Amino acid sequence: MTAVTTDIPMVHADQVSKSFGSNEVLKSISLTVPRGEVMCLVGPSGSGKSTFLRCINHLERVNAGRLTVDGVLVGYEERGDKLYELKPKEAARQRRDIGMVFQRFNLFPHMTALENIIEAPIRVKGIKKEAAVVRARELLARVGLAEKADAYPAHLSGGQQQRVAIARALAMDPKLMLFDEPTSALDPELVGEVLDVMKNLAESGMTMIVVTHEMGFAREVADQLVFMDAGVVVEFGDPAEVLSNPKHKRTQAFLSKVL
Repeated sequence: MTAVTTDIPMVHADQVSKSFGSNEVLKSISLTVPRGEVMCLVGPSGSGKSTFLRCINHLERVNAGRLTVDGVLVGYEERGDKLYELKPKEAARQRRDIGMVFQRFNLFPHMTALENIIEAPIRVKGIKKEAAVVRARELLARVGLAEKADAYPAHLSGGQQQRVAIARALAMDPKLMLFDEPTSALDPELVGEVLDVMKNLAESGMTMIVVTHEMGFAREVADQLVFMDAGVVVEFGDPAEVLSNPKHKRTQAFLSKVL
């Protein structure tokens, strides 16, 4: 009997480049995220962090290099020595396994918290409504919002809306979660409640890539900290080491402003 291998990384980027016109946003990015680990991406605005996240689930096409999730090429298939882009429906099918939480919560305003969470499992995965509702209530309890199932987004705080957005992403049972500055649109006093949910998720073994400015979270939760600037990985390593003893002058200059 063949043993199931778990040494395939959850995410592997090999020389990934992305341009918008003449603007090269990602320049030969190579990174690896083992399954069950948390990688935090930090750096100034415009450094390519969010674009890299969007390439991982093929919301943006890469111009060069390869990206794999769980050993499978993202957005493309290989025939001979050439890559061919997947059809939109096939790319969407891949995307089901990758949860993404955005800066803005993107909840449907005309739906309750519960309805927001059950929509994709029912429509995309074909799960029966009764089962989807049971799962949604479990997830709302998990993010501390069991009593808000029937509330509409307009009646929730920003932190509550973001926690519903996390529950909605988890309802698809993703193997990987991407967070694009999930707390940057929140009032400062609401940041902690979202970070607590993310910490619990990391402790449960979820593989996560988080674009963040929350250095305390990165130090406490991340397995790897990556500093990006101008489309390149400038420095990466153990979060405590990078934050307390950055080697590169650009990292030192950035951290001196944010720590």
